[in-house]
Amino acid sequence: MSVEHYENFPVASLLMPAHLRPAVAGIYAFARTADDIADEGDASAPQRLLALEQYDNSLRNIGCGAYNDLPLFKNLAAIIEQHHLPLAPFHDLISAFKQDVVKTRYQNFDELLDYCSRSANPVGRIMLALYGTTDPESLRDSDAICAALQLINFWQDIAIDWEKQRVYVPREDLLRFGISEQQIADAKLDHAWTSLMRFQTERARNMLITGSPLCKRLPGRIGWELRLVVQGGLRILERLDQVDGDIFKKRPRLGKIDWLLLFVRALKM
Repeated sequence: MSVEHYENFPVASLLMPAHLRPAVAGIYAFARTADDIADEGDASAPQRLLALEQYDNSLRNIGCGAYNDLPLFKNLAAIIEQHHLPLAPFHDLISAFKQDVVKTRYQNFDELLDYCSRSANPVGRIMLALYGTTDPESLRDSDAICAALQLINFWQDIAIDWEKQRVYVPREDLLRFGISEQQIADAKLDHAWTSLMRFQTERARNMLITGSPLCKRLPGRIGWELRLVVQGGLRILERLDQVDGDIFKKRPRLGKIDWLLLFVRALKM
């Protein structure tokens, strides 16, 4: 569950039990490498899709017991077997990475949520599976939190994604507030843009709050980990509102003072 896609995947969190850290590191390596195939380097779209399909096939082989000789997949297969992890979330991640190769615009919010259901929600579901929590209520709340965090990352990165020729703000929302893509290109901050961003931050905030009861239901370290994750997302939203949605000058980030605040707020949860 991350604020910044996989960059904040809790690989080295002090709150994570030591016996789970190797598993999370191996899962992160899989997700990070696949994400880089979709997004980094100079490969053509067909080459990226072929490489991701090979990843998908390697996952299917794990399900059939025919393991890939690559260290990445040998390690992943051992992790999946040891912790009895479902393969579906891993396939969902690959599906989202493939979509990133070919889809750069979203017509409406439902389309964007569908993408989040495969790009972000699987991370939360994998983490819950590692902790042995798979009840429907927990999965529902996890999905709400993860989708919200993915949206927050999109709103932080609007200017960065524009440089990659991607716009994750749904077209229906741009039309609703009278904003064109040219305004993103021009980095133009005005009342309409601020209103659009307030609308988006409030929507993500409501999703985080909706899923937040999961923090109290999960025991021990994972509960505290999740409290900090949720509070981190809420703090980024505060940062976005404080600058009136101006993501053109500087991407909102959390500093040392923010982290102290997060710990205090997590305690109050």
